[in-house]
Amino acid sequence: MDQLQQGLVARAFRWAIRKWYARRGWTEERIIPAEKKFVVIAAPHTSNWDFLYFLGLAEALHLPLSFMGKASLFRWPFARVMRQLGGIPVNRSQATNMVDQMIAEFAKRDTFMLTIAPEGTRGKVRQWKTGFYHIAMGAGVPLVCGLMDYGKKRGGLGLAIWPTGDYEADMEKVAAYYKLCTPKYPDQGNVALIASAP
Repeated sequence: MDQLQQGLVARAFRWAIRKWYARRGWTEERIIPAEKKFVVIAAPHTSNWDFLYFLGLAEALHLPLSFMGKASLFRWPFARVMRQLGGIPVNRSQATNMVDQMIAEFAKRDTFMLTIAPEGTRGKVRQWKTGFYHIAMGAGVPLVCGLMDYGKKRGGLGLAIWPTGDYEADMEKVAAYYKLCTPKYPDQGNVALIASAP
């Protein structure tokens, strides 16, 4: 598959996901931060459907939302498709860790809206991973709460906060916001543990 074909595949997929998202009856919360660079918190993350709805939401909001993926996913023949969908390859074999890689990515871009699911898994978790917070702190960018509220079929970007370095205090604000959101599987999303210290 050459670059032209990959580009056509990516455009066709984006068109299809936009149509599918609209037909599912979802609406968008259009509170768009003024900043062009920020970390989007993708929570609660309880289902594989979250990613498809995320792609549909990005298309509906006309925002270049990005996500991280293993470097192996960006090999031929899907490398161009993955990048056009917003994928950012992360090389886990390098000495530089994921946080440093993403801070460097923020430094070299004028616009970068990086989406991270802090739960790190679709199952029930006891504590969020804190890489998203360290990336925002290191890059000097705000955290923006992204949501896919299955109860109201509403997706979008909401609360934006600048990380202060006090993780627990900042996450209390985030937890309060997500209490209003219904995940695909409510028994797996536990906002009460978001503010736990790492």
